[in-house]
Amino acid sequence: MSSPPTAPTPSSSFSLRRIAIPAFGPSLLFGLGEGAILPIVPLTARELGASVPIAALMVALIGIGSLFNNIPASLITMRWGERWAIVAAGIWSGLGMALCVWTSHLGLFAAGCFMVGMSQSVYNLARQSYMTEAVPVEYRARALSTLGGVMRIGMFAGPFLAAGAVHAFGLPAAYVLGIVAVLGAAALGARIPDLEAPPVPHGQEPPAAPTIVSTLRDYRHVFLTLGIGVVLVSAVRASRQAVIPLWADHLALAPSVASLIYGLAGGIDMLVFYPAGKVMDQKGRRWVAVPSMLIMGAAMLLMPLTTGVFTLLLAALAIGFGNGIGSGMIMTIGADHSPRHGRAHFLGVWRLMSDIGSSCGPALLSFLAASLSLAAGIAVTGLIAFAAAGTLAYWLPRSGKAHGAVPRPTK
Repeated sequence: MSSPPTAPTPSSSFSLRRIAIPAFGPSLLFGLGEGAILPIVPLTARELGASVPIAALMVALIGIGSLFNNIPASLITMRWGERWAIVAAGIWSGLGMALCVWTSHLGLFAAGCFMVGMSQSVYNLARQSYMTEAVPVEYRARALSTLGGVMRIGMFAGPFLAAGAVHAFGLPAAYVLGIVAVLGAAALGARIPDLEAPPVPHGQEPPAAPTIVSTLRDYRHVFLTLGIGVVLVSAVRASRQAVIPLWADHLALAPSVASLIYGLAGGIDMLVFYPAGKVMDQKGRRWVAVPSMLIMGAAMLLMPLTTGVFTLLLAALAIGFGNGIGSGMIMTIGADHSPRHGRAHFLGVWRLMSDIGSSCGPALLSFLAASLSLAAGIAVTGLIAFAAAGTLAYWLPRSGKAHGAVPRPTK
């Protein structure tokens, strides 16, 4: 028998440090698991007889699986709750990785990659929904920025751990490492306290269960304003991963130098997420969201003017800093505008728009690089960042205070 509901945690007594392991531990492990297999997926596909384009498609299937599963993820979270959705996502990801490593059929390998992407959408939505309701509004940006930051740390560390495992035991070891990590995330997720539904005021009927269609109708203004900004932000962020290595190759830099520059930019990215979250909580979302896009846009517009290692490194570090201060930004803005009743449906649509931007950004860069030039593609990406900054500056509330509902009690 469950204990009676407790009162919401007062903001004055709340501490992110106190909830660190159950709240952020699964994100670190989930990121580590995915980071471990991502560099290995195309190599495994090649071993199974795939051509280079098909091997690249195997990696893309992870993103496609996430894109197409955002709406089903909201239904799963609404039906089973955030805690069990997180557990199910870890188990499903582990099954997908197991299918990848223990099959010799390319079609089944593709199915495993798609399953990993599906689990990603369920996990990301459930963890965002949980943290939105469990953390006081005054700490929301710090909590969600830290959530995004520790996921990035896991994604950053995963390939290094996988490299050691592959060197010692071969390619399958990377998948074993990934399976252990995502199942560990599921085990930690199972320890998260359940969230209880908010009580219905005396004398009132419970609100009707929302649907995806009603959510789209009721919040269409948010989706058509800030949602467009989210699409643009995601397009820029996804493109940045290709911009640095491609321009380094254009400058004929050694692959080791390009990797070092990319790694240093990633290091800056991971150092600034918590201070940025604190600024968003204390000053407002605009104080971070708009500068994030302006810095990335300016750096991308200047990148085609770089001519060597030093100037490219400066541009790359600026991109990493701009992206880093925006860690958790999309999740925080979505949480601010999501309704308490039917939050998972809103966040499912919100994440779908984010994933659409992430898919379209690199595709547009590729098209412009092929039809015009790589420099033109990078410059247009910089202009998209400025458009994102303008959209966010116009539509984000000018008040410095965050808004949202009181956290739902745990049991």
